[in-house]
Amino acid sequence: MEWLEGLGYLGLFVGTFLAATIFPFSSDALYLAILAATKDPMGCLIAGTLGNWLGSVASYWIGWIAKWEWIEKWFKVKHETLQKQKVRIDKYGAWLALLAWVPLIGDLLAIALGFYRTRPALTMVLLLVGKFVRFLAWNMIYGLF
Repeated sequence: MEWLEGLGYLGLFVGTFLAATIFPFSSDALYLAILAATKDPMGCLIAGTLGNWLGSVASYWIGWIAKWEWIEKWFKVKHETLQKQKVRIDKYGAWLALLAWVPLIGDLLAIALGFYRTRPALTMVLLLVGKFVRFLAWNMIYGLF
């Protein structure tokens, strides 16, 4: 992660993008390191939000192109389990995108939103809002905004 810090805003963008996919590391830790180094809350907010949002958008579209048969075969998931999860996703729909920033579950949630075909435009907007609010909160916690 140190090499990402050395790239500044570009590193923040790339790192938060990757962290919003299946790569297991914390975009929050990277964000805070770049924020501390630059003391530029607006630059970090823009780079971090856009990178993390676009990573979730990529995860959403990966889920969108996945087929039920693939999931059942590759991950050994029963059709009934997928159907139960669909009911849960359908209950809240695209609004679940507001939680895609949550560590560990957020990446899978973005994929699930695509897999279960929530409305793309609304999902994208809500993904953006959730990511923005998360990084804005870090700025406010550290008194830089």
